[in-house]
Amino acid sequence: MSAFYSWLRQHRVIVDSMLAAVLALTSVGQLIRGPTVNILPTLLMVIPVAFRRRAPISAFALATVGGALEVTTGRPNSADVAVLILLYTVAAYRPRKASILALLVCLGGSAIAAYAWIPVHRVDLVWRILFASLLFGGVELTVWILGDSMRYRRGYYAALEDKAARLEAERHAQAKIAAAAERARIARELHDVVAHHVSVMVVQADGAGYALHTDPDRAEAALHAIATTGRQALTEMRRLLGVLRSADERATLAPMPGLGELRELLEQARAAGLQVSYSLSGTPRELPEGAELAAYRVVQESLTNTRKHGGLVATAAVTLRYEPDALTVEVTDDGLGVVGGDEAGGHGLAGMRERIAMYGGTVTAGPLPGGGFSVTARLPCNLEATPPDGLLGTDAPDSLPQTHPRPALPAWSPDPSLSGGAR
Repeated sequence: MSAFYSWLRQHRVIVDSMLAAVLALTSVGQLIRGPTVNILPTLLMVIPVAFRRRAPISAFALATVGGALEVTTGRPNSADVAVLILLYTVAAYRPRKASILALLVCLGGSAIAAYAWIPVHRVDLVWRILFASLLFGGVELTVWILGDSMRYRRGYYAALEDKAARLEAERHAQAKIAAAAERARIARELHDVVAHHVSVMVVQADGAGYALHTDPDRAEAALHAIATTGRQALTEMRRLLGVLRSADERATLAPMPGLGELRELLEQARAAGLQVSYSLSGTPRELPEGAELAAYRVVQESLTNTRKHGGLVATAAVTLRYEPDALTVEVTDDGLGVVGGDEAGGHGLAGMRERIAMYGGTVTAGPLPGGGFSVTARLPCNLEATPPDGLLGTDAPDSLPQTHPRPALPAWSPDPSLSGGAR
């Protein structure tokens, strides 16, 4: 049934032509018995019905001309219904101003027709004209009200459809924004994981290559470190890519790293040949997991940049300061630095700022006056002062040495990608 209604909506001219044909057939008998002069007014009123919805005003105007000619002949017929149909069409498909004008034309025509068709010799001529005008006018007013109501309902439904379409578009836009934000988050995670672990593996692989013939034990240790770092990278990448799997797949997710994993991060950096010192001031307090992850990534990305761009003799210092209302994470190095200051940063620094900004914090980064590079992140923390599980405690220097001598590697020519470039 819906297919039939759809066909009717798509072929309105055919449907209206059939209606015009029905009106014409009902007038055939009267045209045969009447004078031939009635044929033209009838055709002018019936034919416009075929294109009433395509050009309502023009169709009504032609029917009005046909009605005026019919009044001059003094012989009404059933084709007059076409005028009512066209009045309804104007009221349903055109603005109210145009439909009211069409109604007034019909009311005036009804009064003229009543005067022309009622015999003049009757005593009660005025009452008959008044009665006929009210009768015709009442029918025309009813038809106009029906058409105007249809126009109002059509506009109401169109407004509802437009609102639904706008809400659907807004929902799609919000979904795209959420997807873009999630992609950006995953991209930041992948950048941090890949950049850190791959830089460690590259340094270890270079050291193993130069120590392969001179110090097999150190080469073996370097290869073991490469394997361990690679497994860690794969574990974190599986955790990140798990969110991209479909709902029926279950990913084995590793816990999010936090400040409690700084020991492993610093030991890994030292094993890669970077001399790192660590200091902790203030009373450690618990932070939300996301904030701890952001602070951890700041340290990780900063050490990665020092290893990549600081040069072979660069050293780094990591400082955590718990203040009454904030946690400050500072990572400095004495390496080559970056020409151009803070604005020369690449995706790593941009990712830091985005992470910290999500928790209301700020990041400042730039070269130091005496050489080297500094990254300082400040995170608001308003929770109770309870040490996070696995953190190094208040006596950090005893739990983790402040400095750790870097293993002496055989001299070799460094990979150019490790000694400069954007952070």
